[in-house]
Amino acid sequence: MNETLKYFIESNTPQIEETMFALVEKIEAPANLKESMLYSLKAGGKRIRPLFVVAVLELYRKNLQDGFIVGAVIEIIHTYSLIHDDLPSMDNDDFRRGKPTNHKMYGDALATLAGDALNTLAFGILARMDISAEKRIELVELLSVAAGGEGMVGGQVLDMDGEQRQLTLAELEQVHVSKTGALLRFSIEAGAVLADASAQDRATLKEYAHHIGLAFQIQDDILDIEGTTEELGKTAGKDVASDKSTYPALLTLEGAKEKLAEHYHHAIQALDQLPLDASLLRDFASYIVHRKN
Repeated sequence: MNETLKYFIESNTPQIEETMFALVEKIEAPANLKESMLYSLKAGGKRIRPLFVVAVLELYRKNLQDGFIVGAVIEIIHTYSLIHDDLPSMDNDDFRRGKPTNHKMYGDALATLAGDALNTLAFGILARMDISAEKRIELVELLSVAAGGEGMVGGQVLDMDGEQRQLTLAELEQVHVSKTGALLRFSIEAGAVLADASAQDRATLKEYAHHIGLAFQIQDDILDIEGTTEELGKTAGKDVASDKSTYPALLTLEGAKEKLAEHYHHAIQALDQLPLDASLLRDFASYIVHRKN
C-alpha cells in the first residue's frame, strides 16, 4: 500500500466507524440486542466498501460528511450479512475478523435478530439523511437491489446451491457479481450519486466496480489457499476442505492469478476514461489485488 492510500484510509476510517457506532448507539432497543449488533460492528474489518464512497466524493472534490453516513450504512448491511453467513445453518463459522462469531457469543437466535436489526436500520438511516428527497429515494432503491434478492442475498443462494455441484466459470462469476460485487458496486455508485456525477461517469465507475468486485473475490479465493487463519482472521483452507467451487478450483491457482490480473487491468482501463485524476481509485485497485487478508 502506498503512502497516499494509507493516509486516506487512516484519515477516514475513524470517522466512518464513529458515525456507524453513533447511529447504532442512539436507537432505542433492548440492551442485549444493541450489544450484539455493536459486537460485530466493532470487530474490525478493512472498511473497503465505505471507503469507496468517500473516495468517489474525494474524486469530485465534494464534502465527505454524507459519505461517512452512507459508508456507515454499507458497513452495517455488510456486517449483518456476515452475522447471518456465519450461522450454523449457513457457513457455520466459529471465527470472524479474528474473534468468535456473533452466534458463538450471543446464541443463534439473538445473532439472527441482531442481523435483522442492522439490515432494517440501514434503510432508515438513508431515509433520514439531510440530502434531497430524490437522492434519498435513489440510494434506498439502489441499496434494496444491491443487498436483496437481485444482489447479495440472491448471490448467497446461488452460492449455497452451487455447493452440491461443480460450477462453470460463468456460473461462479454470477455468484460473485451478486454476492460480493453488488454491495461494492453500490458503494461506488452511491458516491457518484452524492457527488452528482454525470451519467457517463457513473457508467464508467460501475464498470470499474464490476471488475474490482470480481478481483476482490478472486483474491479471497487465492488467500484461502495461501493465507493463514491468523492472517485472514477467519478459518483458512475452508473452501478446499468443503470442495467449494472457487477460481483456483476451476482455473488452477496460476489460472486464478491470471484472471485476477485480467480484472485489475480492465478496472484500470475503465478509470482511464474518466476526465478526472482517479489515482486514488487506482491505488485502491492495486491494494485489493495485493492484500494479504
